Amino acid sequence: MAPVLLHGDIPAWLVLGHRATLEVLRSPKRFTRDSREWTAVKNGQLGMDSPILPMVAWQPLVLFVDGDEHKRLRGAVTRALGAFKSNGIRSIVTRFVHQLVDEFVRDGKADLISQFAEKLPMLVMTRLLGMPEEYGPRLVDAARDLMKGTETALASNTYITEVLQQLVARKEDNPAHDLASWLIKDESKLTTDEVVEHLRLILIAANETTVNLIANTLKTVLTDPRFRGQLSGGSMTLPDALEQVLWDAPPLNAIPGRWALSDTNLGEQVIKKGDFLVLALAAANRDPAIRPDLDASLAGNKSHVSMSSGPHECPGQDIGRSIADTGIEALMGRLPDMALALDEEDLTYDATWLTRHLRTLPVTFTPSKPSRAVEPEATRTSPALPEQVPAPQPATAPQALPPLQASTLGVPAATAVPTSAGRRPSLWTRLLRRITGRG
Repeated sequence: MAPVLLHGDIPAWLVLGHRATLEVLRSPKRFTRDSREWTAVKNGQLGMDSPILPMVAWQPLVLFVDGDEHKRLRGAVTRALGAFKSNGIRSIVTRFVHQLVDEFVRDGKADLISQFAEKLPMLVMTRLLGMPEEYGPRLVDAARDLMKGTETALASNTYITEVLQQLVARKEDNPAHDLASWLIKDESKLTTDEVVEHLRLILIAANETTVNLIANTLKTVLTDPRFRGQLSGGSMTLPDALEQVLWDAPPLNAIPGRWALSDTNLGEQVIKKGDFLVLALAAANRDPAIRPDLDASLAGNKSHVSMSSGPHECPGQDIGRSIADTGIEALMGRLPDMALALDEEDLTYDATWLTRHLRTLPVTFTPSKPSRAVEPEATRTSPALPEQVPAPQPATAPQALPPLQASTLGVPAATAVPTSAGRRPSLWTRLLRRITGRG
């Protein structure tokens, strides 16, 4: 346990130990996910312009509720995610891998971060949600900006919500074989706001964690002789390698975790009611109490906390693993002799309060021709793929998002998602208005 200061000098606790982390994750009656219990919120210390607000402000989502309401919302999310068959997801992933590799396979070199890891998860998720593929690149920029907690994080959140509102409006009239449609018609009777906000949650969480899982696994496979040799020798499967990476380099270094419901003790520290606890997952996975030898094999051991634990354990982790496992396997099949193009110590990272993101992963390989095994998009049919909807078009003339919602994200204003006059404000916007007394 360590006392830390968040943006704006707001105090919090950083939970570092594996045992303490599990204690927090598995004790919802002591540590709640309801951030309205946070002393900083009750005292007005957290400004409405805080860049960490999108990640911690309470919303009626599965992420921020406990008890019966959590069971209702989590049931809907779990059923919707579980409706995808693993072979269907693998088909989608494999097709996009070939598409991405075909763009650089003639060059004999590539950056596996910008040209592969950062693109693949969002391409897959847009299909699973029922969106047009062309939304993927724009949503990648907005989702990453939101996770960084930058000054434009609030605008990024608005951008993503606008896109999802239009998607849900269309799926309510024309349901298909996709996540949005399954949430809409789930037995839990989610409201339109609940569907939109849970799609937003799934999209952001799935993209960021899977991008980092792919990047970290590729880096490890390329640099660690234990993996390269074991993979090629057949004694370690790629799923085993992924689990090792989840121990050593989790997709999220930390998660904005819990708020104490009463005065309590944790890790020999006194925690006051309303204190905020940030869970350092990466540190917990390396706790000497459970890993005295960091080089020892962890084959078959899945007791890491990289996917959380307890009632709020990640419900979509199997899909994330499937995207990473299938994607990396297909990539290695296309580029069997790829090698790192620089020394490992020259690799650099971008760090935020929650993530550590590999900037580049340059590789070289033997140039080859684009794959002819992939059918042209116009002729491809597959019952495993969700139905793709046309790009949203408003009933009236298109209007670009305000500059703060588009240009400040690094997203060209020309690509902003059009909005319709009179559209109901998002749940997020209405909550902020209520909190600030503006509506």
